[in-house]
Amino acid sequence: MRRFAVVSLAVLGLLGIFAPPAQARTPGFRLIFSDAFNIPTKLGSFRDCDHNTDTPQAYCGGLDGSVSANWWAYPAGWPDTATEWGYRVGGYYHPEDTVWIAPSAWGDGQMHIRMYRPADGGPVHSATVVPKKAMRLKYGRYEIRERVSHVGVGFKSAQLLWPVGGGGCSEIDFPENSHDVAPSAYDHPADCGPQDWFDTRVAWTAWHTYTITWLPSGVAFGLDGRVIGVSRYSPRTPMDWDIQNESSLDGETARPGSWDQIDISYVRVWSYS
Repeated sequence: MRRFAVVSLAVLGLLGIFAPPAQARTPGFRLIFSDAFNIPTKLGSFRDCDHNTDTPQAYCGGLDGSVSANWWAYPAGWPDTATEWGYRVGGYYHPEDTVWIAPSAWGDGQMHIRMYRPADGGPVHSATVVPKKAMRLKYGRYEIRERVSHVGVGFKSAQLLWPVGGGGCSEIDFPENSHDVAPSAYDHPADCGPQDWFDTRVAWTAWHTYTITWLPSGVAFGLDGRVIGVSRYSPRTPMDWDIQNESSLDGETARPGSWDQIDISYVRVWSYS
């Protein structure tokens, strides 16, 4: 069921805090992490990630330097949601053969995530990358600029805030959906009731900046510097920001040999107090 929030005085206050990136010096917010992907990292480097999993001390043994200090990925062999739910075609996370960082044609750096289904019809290979400084925060702003440069049917993103150590059904997803439909924002309440839902009406294939602003009074979703919706629900437990990408859950299935690629220009994280 689709529900839309009623704007209250508390939410109006939230809207006053919500701002485009250039105006993010708002009292209460402090920039704690920014990565424009200026350090090339070869395909294969996001390997051996099964260390201190799901904690800020997690690491991938194939990474070094600041990339190792800043990033973790779900280890190879963890099942994606479609596999956990028993779908006919699901996948497993394989950051070692899907994630790399390289300069772009425009001279900036980008993280690339190339999901694929092997030609032999095996499970989908996907990746979820996690900025370690965005783990176990309570409230904050989370921003990512990205596009899907190659759309493959049967692949999706569900880039989300996920509760640490419980939190009922609390979950904040933005952007989420299969890549052949418009990305949307979802906020699930802790009591497992109906979610708030907001559509972007844009295509994944264009560059967009997606922002989640999570405050005690609610959650605002931003697209390219404008607010597309404000949810009444606000989790009360620390959350991790997981940049999750996986098999579709809407009935579409990836064909053998098909693939899908996400390009990320930068990520930024602000804490809030």
